[in-house]
Amino acid sequence: MTTVLIVDDSAVDRLLAGGCLKETGLTVIFAANGREALDLIRQSPPDVVVTDLLMPEVDGLELVQEVKSNWPALPVVLMTAHGNEETAVIALRVGVASYVPKKNLSRDLEETVRNVLTVATSAAADRQVLHCLRKVELEFEIGNDLNGLRPLISHIQNHLRETEVCNDSDILRVSTALQEALMNAVEHGNLEMCSDLREEGGPAYAQLGRSRRKEEPYASRRVRITATINRERVMLAVRDDGNGYDPNSLPDPTDPANLQKVSGRGLMLIRTFMDEVSFNEAANEITMVKLASE
Repeated sequence: MTTVLIVDDSAVDRLLAGGCLKETGLTVIFAANGREALDLIRQSPPDVVVTDLLMPEVDGLELVQEVKSNWPALPVVLMTAHGNEETAVIALRVGVASYVPKKNLSRDLEETVRNVLTVATSAAADRQVLHCLRKVELEFEIGNDLNGLRPLISHIQNHLRETEVCNDSDILRVSTALQEALMNAVEHGNLEMCSDLREEGGPAYAQLGRSRRKEEPYASRRVRITATINRERVMLAVRDDGNGYDPNSLPDPTDPANLQKVSGRGLMLIRTFMDEVSFNEAANEITMVKLASE
């Protein structure tokens, strides 16, 4: 049984978020503020926490900091609203696994929670690791089926634990950054799908993806992943066969005002979670570096 704790001082927003998840088979519990949430976590930790930011007593940022300190493997998803973008950016930097703008809860919350659970479940699967491994070099090539991401990410997570380069919290954040990079490579790189279509809502974005996975030149395009992992750092490179794009054309991911936009969301998470991010000249390859956890 997978349990999601939703934290929000607004009863209406709690019910809205809960309604997005209950019909998917997830067990949903609620807290009205961070203090109630911490009490529930101490009694029985959930599998993921979904929290608002602005709340009485213990707010969302304080909740994130407490969770990271005491339950580092417990992922937190932030619900962001217009007006609290700067605090949300701080929360992303100190330990949040992902975020969803409140205006997009009905469309994106379930998918975001499922994605976070995917990497978190893999991170918790095996705590007994090898201590003698010093360096791992890996190369992968995948198609455009997003269902294949979970085993690949899980495999890389195992090596992150074995080399002890990352603690549980950073393993989750590196995994989230990798997942976002892979999804961008498939959807925006190989399939050339525009985020503007997703911003409009409705089924058109998903329908376009299903169609292009069967059409040339999109269908035969591949994504290549290289990973170099040692005890000092993790370096991940993701390259697609698309035509590339100008990363500077996206909304500035460091600007809190752009937190509510779908376009650039993945890059926002990647730049926040990784220590170094760069692109090749064609911008169809991203290289991400995470330094060893202290």
